[in-house]
Amino acid sequence: MKYTISEAQTILEKVKTEIAKAFIGQDELVQQLLITLMAGGHILVEGVPGLGKTLLVRAAAKAIGGESRRIQFTPDLMPSDITGSVILDTASGNFITKKGPVFTHILIADEINRSPAKTQASLFEAMQEYQVSLDGESHTLPRPFMVLATENPFEHEGTYPLPDAQKDRFLMKAQISYPQLEEEKAMVQQVISGGTGAELSISAVSKVMNPADFLALQELVSSLHCDSAVIDYAVRLCAATRSTAVLECGAGPRGSLSLIRCARARALLEGRDFILPDDVKALAVPVLAHRLTLSAEGELEGLNENSIVESILSSVEAPRELPQEVPGIISET
Repeated sequence: MKYTISEAQTILEKVKTEIAKAFIGQDELVQQLLITLMAGGHILVEGVPGLGKTLLVRAAAKAIGGESRRIQFTPDLMPSDITGSVILDTASGNFITKKGPVFTHILIADEINRSPAKTQASLFEAMQEYQVSLDGESHTLPRPFMVLATENPFEHEGTYPLPDAQKDRFLMKAQISYPQLEEEKAMVQQVISGGTGAELSISAVSKVMNPADFLALQELVSSLHCDSAVIDYAVRLCAATRSTAVLECGAGPRGSLSLIRCARARALLEGRDFILPDDVKALAVPVLAHRLTLSAEGELEGLNENSIVESILSSVEAPRELPQEVPGIISET
């Protein structure tokens, strides 16, 4: 199925409406999740436990007609617990492939930094190549495929910080905060009505589309026009992180590419077939901050990566004039 811009915007609004039936509030996080999914990337979410990250993913997966699975990362988790393994079937005497939980549409990697580097690295191939190698044989993952990994910002005892190479593979890092008072009241009322209060129910969420339809949305996103001036702006933002004294390491070329990928998805959410500098600016912090490494001087000054990106945004000049429409790029018929 092929979508026009207006059709795509309409169906995405329906997806957001369905998600809101189970996951109340946190509109920015929901938007960032959809942007990441439409851009074909993965998202790292930082927040304390109990804020509904699992519920959000399950609701999103149901709305797009996909599947979701959750893995609790622990120090004794093995790579095969994620990817699967090849085992001997004693009944037939043949080796059979037992696929792991990574074979799904949306994978929740809960507290990913609780497992050692070897286990974290087992997701590298899945996140980058959308496949898993078992006993020398490659197995393609379902599409769309996205990893939503979570981290607790406070409990660091017994954790293994994500290496820079792995963090760079996350398209975006989002922050999930406590809900507003009215949102929390509505959440409590919804959860306790008709149940014990312990269930994470997505029964009210309806399927809006199927995975094949979502792949068509991803294809539409990849076809959106991006003016050379916007590309230049994204590259200049990333380049500025490499010459900042308080940073030991700035964002690499994957940062520039990620900015444009996410900006395209944001433009589609807003019903446009072209990207504006504001799209890049709005996504610069969640896309770039986790790719930066503070220097010892920056740590001593009490700086953080988010504030540094915001400072760069204020110092790097954005394009002033862009065409408001680009005829012939996307047809509405």
